[in-house]
Amino acid sequence: MTTPNRSDVTTLLQAWRAGDDTAREKLWAIVFPELKRLAHQYMREERPNHLLQTGALVNEAYLRLVDWKKAHWQNRAHFFGMCARIMRQILVDDARAQGYEKRGGGLRIEVLDEAATFSPTRSDQLVALDDALQRLAAINKRKSDVVELRFFGGLTVEETAQLLGVSRLTVIRDWNFARAWLLAEMSGKNPAQSV
Repeated sequence: MTTPNRSDVTTLLQAWRAGDDTAREKLWAIVFPELKRLAHQYMREERPNHLLQTGALVNEAYLRLVDWKKAHWQNRAHFFGMCARIMRQILVDDARAQGYEKRGGGLRIEVLDEAATFSPTRSDQLVALDDALQRLAAINKRKSDVVELRFFGGLTVEETAQLLGVSRLTVIRDWNFARAWLLAEMSGKNPAQSV
């Protein structure tokens, strides 16, 4: 079986948006392995007693996506970025429900690095990162989107640039700034409020 190219995914997304349920099923068969890989990275170092398993996380994301009637998927990158956002929100909601500290006091802060994929060591870290990303989004939405797409969605610099409609260099600058801002914010060093 040949691996479908990016335009196949985009074509199926457009057909799904137009109401073609067979396109949705074909799309799901194509994207499921990639979503499972993303979910596995999310769950790899989650707390040992976590009730969600990789398959359950993917299935929950799927259920939320299927019910999303007004989604206008631009392309593959947009779709995977939204899937990453949904999976992150599922885990954050679960962590908040478990009663973890809102700001994650006393956390060991890990730097986001260029090759990183999300693998939280504790649910409270996930909540703290989510809170910091929300504060960054309130100040500069694009920089927050770059982190979400690259770090959580696993998109390349080029895919992120295409999705956001900016240059590759802008994505690199936003990525570098946002990493430093988030590190300072999560360690309580109160970075400047304008970015």
